[in-house]
Amino acid sequence: MRVRIAVTGRPGIGKSTVIRKVVERLKAEGVRVGGMLSSNIRKGGRRVGFEILDVMSGRRGVLAHIGLDGPRVGKYGVNMQDLEDIGVFSITNAAQLADVVVIDEIAPMELKSEKFVTAVEEVLSSEKHMLVSVHHNLRHELAMRVKKEFELLEVTIMNREELPELISERYLRALMV
Repeated sequence: MRVRIAVTGRPGIGKSTVIRKVVERLKAEGVRVGGMLSSNIRKGGRRVGFEILDVMSGRRGVLAHIGLDGPRVGKYGVNMQDLEDIGVFSITNAAQLADVVVIDEIAPMELKSEKFVTAVEEVLSSEKHMLVSVHHNLRHELAMRVKKEFELLEVTIMNREELPELISERYLRALMV
């Protein structure tokens, strides 16, 4: 049976860290993990943007930055080229080659791309195991579908240290069948 888990929680609580630790554990166990991870870009101690990483290839790009033109989300300009060339590619590639597809995250910046939405919808329609993070207040149709169809876990200060192990074990049990 496929395992589909979505983590949510307030900004900065550690959703991406939880997912990154799960990816590391699954890879250490020989699981083929693919998809995209995001992380903060910091300068002088403050966040100035977001980076994306293709889990399988290691390719990196800029998702959004305060100094970029492009569709705006708050003070950030979204880099549509890297979002689609790296982010969307990482999802479609993982849908074909990975045991577990990871998408960090489904949020307003990523949703600026129709190609991103389509790629996520396609993998949602597959039988793939998935681990995603979803913006906590997002009411977009895609985010609502994930919140409805997936097991939804809220990351909190109290549980963020245990969650990576608990989530990893769920996938490892399912993949050992």
